[in-house]
Amino acid sequence: MALPLAVAAQIQIADSAAVDSTDIFYRHLNLKEVVVTGSTGDIRLADASVPVALLGQAELPTIAATNIIDAVAHLPGVSQITTGSGISKPVIRGLGYNRIVVVSNGVRQEGQQWGDEHGIEVDAWDIGSVEVLKGPASLVYGSDALAGVLKFNSAPTLPPGTKRVQLGTEYQTNNGQFDYTLNFAGNHSGFIWNGRYSEKLAHPYKNARDGYVPNSQFHERAGSLMLGLNRSWGHSHLIWSCYHLTPSIIEGERDPVTGALERPYKDETTYRHGMPYQQVKHYKAVLDNAFALQGGKLNVLLGYQQNRRKEYEEAESPNDYGLFLKLHTLNYNVHYVTPHLGNWKITAGVGGMYQKSVNGGEEFLIPDYSLFDFGVFATTHADLGRWDVNGGVRFDNRHMNGRELEDDGKIRFEAFKRNFRGLTASVGAVFHATDRLDLRANVARGFRAPNISELSSNGVHEGSVRYELGNVGLKPEHSLQFDLGVEFESPVVACKLDLFANLIDNYIFIHRVADVVDPEYMTYRYDAGDSRLMGGELSIDVHPLHALHLGTSLSYVSAIRLHQPRESRYLPFTPAPRWTLDAKYEINHDGRVFSNAFVAAQWDYYFKQNHYYSADETETATPAYGLLNLSAGTDVMIHGRRAMSFYFTAQNVTNKVYQSHLSRLKYADVNPLTGERGVFNMGRNFVFKLIVPIEWR
Repeated sequence: MALPLAVAAQIQIADSAAVDSTDIFYRHLNLKEVVVTGSTGDIRLADASVPVALLGQAELPTIAATNIIDAVAHLPGVSQITTGSGISKPVIRGLGYNRIVVVSNGVRQEGQQWGDEHGIEVDAWDIGSVEVLKGPASLVYGSDALAGVLKFNSAPTLPPGTKRVQLGTEYQTNNGQFDYTLNFAGNHSGFIWNGRYSEKLAHPYKNARDGYVPNSQFHERAGSLMLGLNRSWGHSHLIWSCYHLTPSIIEGERDPVTGALERPYKDETTYRHGMPYQQVKHYKAVLDNAFALQGGKLNVLLGYQQNRRKEYEEAESPNDYGLFLKLHTLNYNVHYVTPHLGNWKITAGVGGMYQKSVNGGEEFLIPDYSLFDFGVFATTHADLGRWDVNGGVRFDNRHMNGRELEDDGKIRFEAFKRNFRGLTASVGAVFHATDRLDLRANVARGFRAPNISELSSNGVHEGSVRYELGNVGLKPEHSLQFDLGVEFESPVVACKLDLFANLIDNYIFIHRVADVVDPEYMTYRYDAGDSRLMGGELSIDVHPLHALHLGTSLSYVSAIRLHQPRESRYLPFTPAPRWTLDAKYEINHDGRVFSNAFVAAQWDYYFKQNHYYSADETETATPAYGLLNLSAGTDVMIHGRRAMSFYFTAQNVTNKVYQSHLSRLKYADVNPLTGERGVFNMGRNFVFKLIVPIEWR
């Protein structure tokens, strides 16, 4: 499969237009028949030359998580940078931030993703399936897709004449998280609609070492509406969404005598925001069109996004914000898919975005700026019997214009103009050696321009509790990645091995420096150097009985800076190696009262991470730890129809005290009594989830 096919996909199982709950029972039997519907037509997952991981519509509800990235991070090769329980950022094979493009409603999500505590502004209830492409995807999405793409697909539209109301709710005991959603969708003679409202709120989470962690509470609200037409000539969909998150900011300050975390309020389990806190609002409108033209297809997609981020810091003036960033983004993508030319299919198009960001507060971290992105690409794919081959090329140009800003009579940001160009390409092939054995290889050239924070930040980042300095002379990153894979699948056993080597010129990273700009904060600066990442994922699934699933997976990445001494040799924020064991027994799938019932257990073991950037105490080593999770679920049937689905999960059953190596809170204040630094992750947590679908014709 050509590289863009996977990243532009919507997931279906076999030839079905929708995924029902029985698919999760038979998932291990139809993995090769998963169809990826991409920009050059339908293609089986087995024909992909790059690693693609999927979470289907039936699997997502069974995963307990505080946010959608928390759910996706269970996949091999995927990790997350966390700020408490409310904010998570994806990491693919050791790379995160602006090296991953997040796609929602068909457009790349733009919301200040360069920040440590800036999460993904997407409603988890509004996601039908998730697709993760591991590897450079610059051919379709241009700059920023250096590490891969995380694509959130909407649920498939309902069959004509069908209407559905869905109610969902969830409760988590550790942080008192309560959320609910209401969805109404339908299809009347090709006129389709889908409306949803969701809300989520949580009080501070707790663990056995810190007790309740002050300011880890959050409140999330989201709404969306889709109206569209499905006709023989194609489709036209108008999608509108809004997302509002109010997370408190965990600073981790401790009492110098008792060592306890300082609490800005008396009630340890309050749902009200503490101080400091943020208000994040994200609005999006997307017009998605597809037109059938003499065997080919023309896709035209336009989007507008507005991201508003305010930080409130002063308890004396709780309604006065300090930092206020307002980001406008216009997305555009036009591409044409040719009819089959023999065994070949070609896609060509243009895509990019325009951005404008302004400061509206009294504090500053980045300057006002504008950005224009333009890319032109062409890809091809061919089915040659036992061989599937693909390739493509793209040219990108990104222009950035930073404005001068004067603060208290001094120049805080100097004006600058930078232009970044990149030529990217990809070629890959899959050899179907037998009906059960596939061999795949891919080589891709990636490109990423520096973001505004890396180029010109100059200020206190309250969420990260540090003073950040940019580097306007940074050059763009260029990567060369090699992927090799082998996959064997039978009704009894399935094995998959994916290996990669990634060479990145001018890899940009942030590290602590000895210079002091503000005595109340540690100073961090952006720099660059040539780097190498190597590793892979191994997955084995065994089914000695049809209903019994035994699986294990191993994820590993080694990330180093070339030609550096030991203390600065390893790239910051490299995930620790992870080994997972899981067992699942599927009790039934067609019971009269209880259907698709299962029980499962999972053991996640994170090895010690002693490959870390130790210069200037930027990072520290992280001990090994293991987490035990138990889960169960079932559909409840009434008169042969699914009346409700119920899921239960016990996370961290042993109440393990641990710190993830990618947790930002690991570097908060030192406890003077124990000598331990930072805040620990969430302790034992019980999750209850209920979904009630009501469907009629």
